[in-house]
Amino acid sequence: MSDFWSWFIVALVVLNIAFCVWLLWYTSKRRNNQLPSGETTGHVWDGDVTEYNKPLPRWWINLFYLTVIFAIGYMVVYPSLGNKEGILSWSSTEQHEAERAEADAAFAEAYERYLTMPVAEIARSPEALAAGRNLYVHNCAQCHGSDARGARGYPNLTDDVWLWTNDEPTLLATIMHGRQAVMPALGTVIGDDAAITSVAVYVQSLSGLRTDPGLAAAGKAGYEMVCAACHGIDGKGNPLLGAPNLTDADWLYGPDLATIREGIVNGLDAQMPPFEPVLGEKRIRLVAAYVHALAAGEATAQVDAETDAGAVRVASANP
Repeated sequence: MSDFWSWFIVALVVLNIAFCVWLLWYTSKRRNNQLPSGETTGHVWDGDVTEYNKPLPRWWINLFYLTVIFAIGYMVVYPSLGNKEGILSWSSTEQHEAERAEADAAFAEAYERYLTMPVAEIARSPEALAAGRNLYVHNCAQCHGSDARGARGYPNLTDDVWLWTNDEPTLLATIMHGRQAVMPALGTVIGDDAAITSVAVYVQSLSGLRTDPGLAAAGKAGYEMVCAACHGIDGKGNPLLGAPNLTDADWLYGPDLATIREGIVNGLDAQMPPFEPVLGEKRIRLVAAYVHALAAGEATAQVDAETDAGAVRVASANP
C-alpha cells in the first residue's frame, strides 16, 4: 500500500472515532433534570403509542466510551492504521507460516515413511488411504467429483481407462506437474460439413455404436488422413500424447454425433493444474495411492475400516 492510501486510512479511522466520541458527548449532555416533563420525540405508532425523548443511560454511554478506548488500544498493538504494524509487529502472514511449519512437522513425523514406499504399497495402508481421501476431497473433487467418477471433460478415476496410463511414475507426474490435453480444430482440414459428419460417424463406429454403414465407410479415409496421427489407424489412442482410445465405451465428452462434430470443428482444450506447489511430494504420494486404490476398487473398504478405527488425520489438513 502506498503512503498516500496509508495516511488516507489513518485519517479516515481517526475522524470516525472522533465523530463517534463527539456524537456520544452531544447526545448525552442533556440529562433527565434538564428535559421538560413528558417531552416526546413526536413519533406516534398505532394511534396512541409515543416515544419519550430521554438521553441514553449513563452506563450504556460509559460502555461505549470503553469500546472506543479498546479500539484505540487495539490499533496501537495490532496493524490497523494503514501501513502501521503495531507495537507487537504481528502479521497474519507470519502466523500462517508458523502454523504451516507446525503442520508440516506433524505430517512429516506421522507420514515420512511413505515417501520412499511404492504407491501400490501405500495403497494397502488404510491409514494412508484415509489421509489420501481427505486430500483428494479438498483438492481434486471439484473437478473429478466426490465419488471420483468425473464429469463431462473430467476423467473417471474409478475405472481402468487412463489417457496417460496409471503406472507410478506417470501418475505421480500427472498430479505433480499437471496435464495439457489439446485437440486442434480440424474442421477446415477435413473438409465440408458432409466430410466432417462422415468422419464423426466413423469415430462412432469404432466403438461399436450403431451407425450408418455408408457414412462410416465414407469417413474412414478422412479419419486415416487426419485423426490417425494421434489416435492411431486402429483408433486405440496414444498414451504418450494423451490421445484417447476411440474403440472403447468410455467417452470423455460424450458419444453423440453433435458432440463429436463439435470436437472436430472447434477442437478441445483441457488442463489439469500442477499440484506440487500446493501439496508437495509427500502429500501427492498419498493422493496417488488413493487414486490407485480407487481404480483397483480397493479404496472404499479400506478407508471405511480406517475411519471406524479412529485413525489420526494429521496429513489430511492442507498446510
